[in-house]
Amino acid sequence: MADRAAVEELVRLQGERVRALKQQKASAEQIEEEVAKLLKLKAQLGPDEGKLKFVLKTPKGTRDYSPRQMAVREKVFAVIINCFKRHGAEVIDTPVFELKDFDIAGQFDPMIPDAECLKIMCEILSSLQLGDFLIKVNDRRILDGLFAICGVPDSKFRTICSSVDKLDKVSWEEVKNEMVGEKGLAPEVADRIGEYVLQHGGVSLVEQLLQDPKLSQNKQALEGLGDLKLLFEYLTLFGIANKISFDLSLARGLDYYTGVIYEAVLLQTPARAGEEPLGVGSVAAGGRYDGLVGMFDPKGRKVPCVGLSIGVERIFSIVEQRLEALEEKVRTTETQVLVASAQKKLLEERLKLVSELWDAGIKAELLYKKNPKLLNQLQYCEEAGIPLVAIIGEQELKDGVIKLRSVANREEVDVRREDLVEEIKKRTSQPHCIC
Repeated sequence: MADRAAVEELVRLQGERVRALKQQKASAEQIEEEVAKLLKLKAQLGPDEGKLKFVLKTPKGTRDYSPRQMAVREKVFAVIINCFKRHGAEVIDTPVFELKDFDIAGQFDPMIPDAECLKIMCEILSSLQLGDFLIKVNDRRILDGLFAICGVPDSKFRTICSSVDKLDKVSWEEVKNEMVGEKGLAPEVADRIGEYVLQHGGVSLVEQLLQDPKLSQNKQALEGLGDLKLLFEYLTLFGIANKISFDLSLARGLDYYTGVIYEAVLLQTPARAGEEPLGVGSVAAGGRYDGLVGMFDPKGRKVPCVGLSIGVERIFSIVEQRLEALEEKVRTTETQVLVASAQKKLLEERLKLVSELWDAGIKAELLYKKNPKLLNQLQYCEEAGIPLVAIIGEQELKDGVIKLRSVANREEVDVRREDLVEEIKKRTSQPHCIC
C-alpha cells in the first residue's frame, strides 16, 4: 500500500506538471514527453477494480472539430465545390486535407483555361466575403529571361528566385544583401535584377516591358509577355482585371511551373491615406505545369495542365477568428423550421406535420417533449438560429392553417396547410453569408 501511495503521489505531481505546461503553452513535443511519463506512472498503478476506462485519442495528423467549426468548414467547402461544379469540374478524391484543387488538362488555345482559373479564384474569394484581395501573376518564362539578361548564372537560378520571392515580406535591401552576401551574386547583377522585380502593375506594365530594349530580345521573356498580354485581354472580358496585378517578384513553385504563375493574397487596409494595401497572407495559388504530368506517363507524353489550389485551412482559420472577434453566432444545423404547438395535447399533430415536411424535403425539427411551452420552443429557435416556426394551435387546426412565424422579426402569418411547404422554401431560399 505504501508503494502504491508513493506512485499515486508521483502521478499527482506529474499531472500538475503537464497542466502547467499546457497553461504556459509549451511546445507540443515537450508536453507529449511529459504526458508519456505520466502514462508510464499510471501504468504502474494497474487498473482500478470495478472501473473500465476508455481513452479516446485523435489519430496523429488529424484533429477534432466542434459543431461550430464544422458548420464553418461545410459552408466554405460548399462555396468552393459549387464554384468548381459551375465551371464543369469532375470530382476526384485525393488525400489532401488543406487544399481544394481545380485543374484543366489538355491541349487548348493559349490563355483561355488560365484566364478561367483566375476567374474561379476571384469568384470563390468574393463569395467567401473575406475582405479585399489581390491576385498576383507572373510567368516562369519572364523570370528565366529576366535573370538571363541580368547575368545570373544558370547554377544560381533557383537560389536567386527564392531570394526574390521574399520581397513580399522583406525590403529590397535585405533581399539584395542575401543575394550578394550569402549567395555570391555580383552586386551589379543584383542591381539589374532590382530594376525589374520591384515593378508591378497591369497590362500597361506588360506593354512597357514588351518595348524594353533588353528583355524584348530574349525569346522566353517575349513569349511570356505575349501570353500575359493576351491573358489580360481575357481577364478584362471576364470583368476581373482590376483584381489582378502583374508582379515580377512572384517567383515560387518554379520547380514545376512552366508558364503563368499566380497567388491570391488578402489585403489589409492601409494605416494612413495614400499608402498601398498590405498583403496579409496567401489564400490561393496556382499556375501552368505543362511538364509535370508527363513525368508519370510510361510513354512520356506531354500533357499541358493549368490549375489552382484554395488554401482552405487558412481560410477556416481567418473565418473563425473573425467570428470570434465579432462575437457572432454560427448556425450549426441547417434546420429551416421548428414545428411547435401553442397548447397542450398536440404532440400527435406536431408529429404528423413534421413528417409531412420531412417527406417534402424540408429540414425540420420539433422538441422531444409532449407538452412543451411555446416560449421555450421560440427560445430554442433563437438560440439555434432556426429562421421559422410552424405553430399548430386548436384554432389553426379548425381553420386548416398553420401559423408561420419569422424568428428574426417575430411577424406571424396564417398559411394554408397545403401551401406551407412552398412558403417555407420561398422564405429560406436566400443564401446566407458565412461570416
